[in-house]
Amino acid sequence: MHQKFTLATPLALTAALLLTGTASQVQATEGGISSWPMGIENYGMGILPPPGTYGQVFVGNYLADTLRDNAGDKAADIDLRVTTIVPRFVWVTEQKVLGGNLGFHALLPLNDIRLNVKNGPHDHKRGIGDAHLGPVIGFHHSDKFHTAVGVDFVLPTGGEYDKNDLVNLGNNYYTVQAVYAMTYMDPNGFNADVRLMHDYNFENKDTHYQSGRELHADYTLGWGMGNGWVLGVGGHAYQQISDDKCSASNCAAAALVDANDGNRGRSFSIGPAVQYTSKNGWSLSAKWQDESGVRNRAEGQTYWLKFTTAL
Repeated sequence: MHQKFTLATPLALTAALLLTGTASQVQATEGGISSWPMGIENYGMGILPPPGTYGQVFVGNYLADTLRDNAGDKAADIDLRVTTIVPRFVWVTEQKVLGGNLGFHALLPLNDIRLNVKNGPHDHKRGIGDAHLGPVIGFHHSDKFHTAVGVDFVLPTGGEYDKNDLVNLGNNYYTVQAVYAMTYMDPNGFNADVRLMHDYNFENKDTHYQSGRELHADYTLGWGMGNGWVLGVGGHAYQQISDDKCSASNCAAAALVDANDGNRGRSFSIGPAVQYTSKNGWSLSAKWQDESGVRNRAEGQTYWLKFTTAL
């Protein structure tokens, strides 16, 4: 299990989808986005590796062509494309906490965001997104069953924020995310992973907008082929569990939030997922997932690659 792992911590796909007109009335959370790119993780998401230093590189591409309203109906035709490269460094210490290994991680995404609204405005930005860092504790209950618990802090480092721009590289607010992940791994049989996450979003000081709390999970199911390969499916489930708020006297969105019952969003995705772990310890995974059941958010599909190795 030396390299077959993904920490239970968020990665940024920080595209600020700030649509105008009718579209702006159906966004869940500010800009219709979250700090966590839903469904990014793959097999082994609950496994923390042995003490040491590790590196990961995520490469992702998100494509969306529709914005859905509170009833799930099409509210706008869009062309949203977000490409991101995310290097992450992980340090697992010898220190034991509650019987588990203590680790830390840090990452800084590089984003390229293009947004075109049909018969409307368009924008394009490229640069550094919001940084993520935090501690994690990993537990190995058996050679097949593993869990991890952690807290991640998302910092608003995503370039210069302008509330009047169509897209921004970062969210311009802090997020605290609590995480609990579980993995059942059998190289010659059934594999299952789930990571549960709860996000608390702080207020955007430039817009006086506070996105609601979010509850979501990444999951995978697969079968180990006995030769390093795992084949199956994966995706995410997402539900916003509290209303957005924008109560300041100079907040233009306050009336829209009230009119749309808090702008609560939800979505679900599923698609094929595959991973290969070499005898030398490095691993490479790939997945594609298609969204459905979307409310108050953009609807699209995502492609992800992930490479993991010891440093």
